Amino acid sequence: MRVSKNTVAALVLLACGLIVGGCARDAGSGTGHDSSSVKLLNVSYDPTRELYEDYNRAFAAYWKTKTGQTVTIAQSHGGSGKQSQAVINGLPADVVTLGIPYDIDAIAKSGAIHKNWAQQFPQGSTPYTSTVVLLVRKGNPKHIRDWADLARPDVQVITPNPKTSSGGRWNYVAALGYALKVNGNNLVAATGYLSLLYKNVPVLDAGARGATNTFAERGIGDVLIAWENEALLATEKLGPDKFEIVVPSISVLAEPPVAIVDENVDRKGTRAVAQAYLQYLYSPTGQAIAARNFYRPRYPASVAAADLKRFPPMNLFTVQSLFGSWERVQNDHFKSGAIFDQIYHAHKS
Repeated sequence: MRVSKNTVAALVLLACGLIVGGCARDAGSGTGHDSSSVKLLNVSYDPTRELYEDYNRAFAAYWKTKTGQTVTIAQSHGGSGKQSQAVINGLPADVVTLGIPYDIDAIAKSGAIHKNWAQQFPQGSTPYTSTVVLLVRKGNPKHIRDWADLARPDVQVITPNPKTSSGGRWNYVAALGYALKVNGNNLVAATGYLSLLYKNVPVLDAGARGATNTFAERGIGDVLIAWENEALLATEKLGPDKFEIVVPSISVLAEPPVAIVDENVDRKGTRAVAQAYLQYLYSPTGQAIAARNFYRPRYPASVAAADLKRFPPMNLFTVQSLFGSWERVQNDHFKSGAIFDQIYHAHKS
């Protein structure tokens, strides 16, 4: 039976209301008949919960002072790939703040976002960055020092599913970049390393926050491959006496992007506030909030030195420099039957 797009959208709205406390109801209209208030929906990925709780309060105060208008921002969080698909299926996001450019490109292909979205804001529409590090238990009982140790048969690795999680894809790319470097860019040898690594993964959570909970709360695994911000959150908030961070010899510059969902803001009349909401991320206040929530600011000069000390210098490569584009990575590694499926299912079947 063919289900209409309107029916799918209605189901998505209902699910959103049940799961995130009425986000669609909160964000389903713009100014409406009351020009003194406006509502936005920010559809984001798992690890940004604390960041946007903090940021939304600051932006609401800024917007009230600037315009006299009260803005309410509702949040939706989940695996970046699933969030992207939800917007394609009708979730009425005013803005998306997702984990990788490919997930916003997918929405753009549906027509809901302008194809030139990456040129709409500075730094390729990425107001903050992160990277991938290794989180181990206090004392590092398995003596994990670098990526090579994750292929040892005595090490259990926790990482999210790269088919659903942007964090999982960044983790995979970081490990692949290391393997290509030490194997002279030999993809066969690098794939062999990844096969050993994923053989050590007992469970693939759908998102990065789920993987963090599996490692930190459920006590599963010897090492968590994680966004740096998730690892810092675990060490500084969940228990500095329980975990420590291992900085690998090489990692990837993770650049999570943001975009206005043009189709929705034009329909709801929220473009002006949505534009300001994302632009404010680049302000000194927005950059300081990003750093305070463990993301690396694009403009560190506007951030207190104390908040920058937590970010060690690292040897980082970009996806573009090593692979050309995220579309190539997606096609070669994460499409159905591609390299990741071959690696993972070979020893799970």
